[in-house]
Amino acid sequence: MDKLPFDPHNPWLELRRLTPARIALGRTGTSIPTRAQLDFQYAHAQARDAVHLPFEHAALSSQLAERGHESLLLHSAAIDRNSYLQRPDLGRKLSDASATTLREYASAHPGGVDLVIVIADGLSALAVHRHTLPFLARLEEQITAEGWTVAPVILVEQGRVAVADEIGELLGAKMTVILIGERPGLSSPDSLGLYFTYNPKVGLTDAYRNCISNVRLEGLSYGMAAHRLLYLMREACRRQLSGVNLKDEAQVQTLESDAQADMKGNFLLGPPNA
Repeated sequence: MDKLPFDPHNPWLELRRLTPARIALGRTGTSIPTRAQLDFQYAHAQARDAVHLPFEHAALSSQLAERGHESLLLHSAAIDRNSYLQRPDLGRKLSDASATTLREYASAHPGGVDLVIVIADGLSALAVHRHTLPFLARLEEQITAEGWTVAPVILVEQGRVAVADEIGELLGAKMTVILIGERPGLSSPDSLGLYFTYNPKVGLTDAYRNCISNVRLEGLSYGMAAHRLLYLMREACRRQLSGVNLKDEAQVQTLESDAQADMKGNFLLGPPNA
């Protein structure tokens, strides 16, 4: 962001330094300046491109193999991107061929697993391409330390969050986490979402899932996202549930720390009175 001149009569200019939100854009006559309009159009184009970007699953599978991870490519019931965008329900279930493939794998590897990691393009394959591997690098070491058994990483084309429930049920998994591209915003075309479910099965609603969103360099860090997910996984195993009945205490601790820091002074209000 360009350095803005300080104007004591316009505190909005100083606030612009602290947020990507479109505030204090100025005006030219009765309209916003040309630069602000062009920036908006560029951000809108980035968001549209992110939605339609193809899922580079072959490259991701190769990168996972280099890190020692077996992967399995599946497809949702949405036959193409247009179907996926117009029929959300089709993205929530596997195609018949993919369901058969997964059943065959489960038959050849009976006994179930503790965790299935699913990666789906969602509404931003760009987010998956950029953030999946760095996040997994921080997660996998802790998974090994916990002693959890893990299925091959499941890659799903044209997938939505609930497709992980069917995958987890077919593999007999105790837990699933799906890494998925979130709906792009005008300042975040590459936001990765994590959705965690204990005892996954077809038909669960969002109330049975825990969400960790905005995982990206400008949002929630990979390390903090992994920390919060591991907390949820440990607590889910202990309490045998997930969703609205499982609170993210890792987040509460962070908020409490922030609150303590705020007691020392708010940047908008200044230090508290002695």
